[in-house]
Amino acid sequence: MSNLEVLKNSDFILCFGQFLSNTKQDLVETINNAKKENNAEVVYMHAVDSLLLKDFYTQFIKYEAGSEEGISALLLDTLVNSSSETIQSYIEDLDIGYISAESSAGEEEFEEIIEKSKNKKSKILFVGSDIFSHERVENIKKILSAIDKYSEFEVISENDFIVNDENIDEVEEILPFNGTVIYSYLDNQKDENIVYASVSFSRIAKANDGDKIKLKYKNKEVIKQLKIEETLQSTIAICATKNIGDDFLSCGYIYKPVKIERLED
Repeated sequence: MSNLEVLKNSDFILCFGQFLSNTKQDLVETINNAKKENNAEVVYMHAVDSLLLKDFYTQFIKYEAGSEEGISALLLDTLVNSSSETIQSYIEDLDIGYISAESSAGEEEFEEIIEKSKNKKSKILFVGSDIFSHERVENIKKILSAIDKYSEFEVISENDFIVNDENIDEVEEILPFNGTVIYSYLDNQKDENIVYASVSFSRIAKANDGDKIKLKYKNKEVIKQLKIEETLQSTIAICATKNIGDDFLSCGYIYKPVKIERLED
């Protein structure tokens, strides 16, 4: 059965690490059909929020860029009740308070997942492409595999993630992404020469709508145009790419802390 068919038949969907504003329309339509036909609840988990998605989800859990390993561990702690001795020991040793605080995802938000899904019969955790760009992806795969094996949630993804290794490493220190951060994602409709940003991001960047800006990251730089997007509710700006690797923004981890220089016309 395809991922879309699995989602179509589900009545509780956790969507983790997949930006869905104007992207993945087949996925969005399938989830909307599940909401309509199965009264499915949708929990959307991402670092970037958009007003365009307000009617899409039942609950939104916003987390910090870079904290996906920690969020995966919080999901493991939340969703798995009975497991092997190795996994149970790992869960018991998790510093939930630290992970929750540093990822900016409250423990009560995860408790709400359990409450909402209590009487649901077909529970799905959809894992998006963001997760597989993270430098700790191999450890995240171990965590996701344990959730798939020991919880009531079926974990699905367009990427391979199942590994037969329960020796999960400790969650690495979650470091903050300070300053101006750009999220790069695949989108064939948006102009890849434009950085779409909230008003709050433009203030931090000291750039205005329509300004030409230079983005600097390590020894790399690229010129884009800033456009205010009123629907964005985040201090993280977004920039589409048609192909992974078109510029440094779309290479490696999809969140980049950049320095921004406003260019004069």
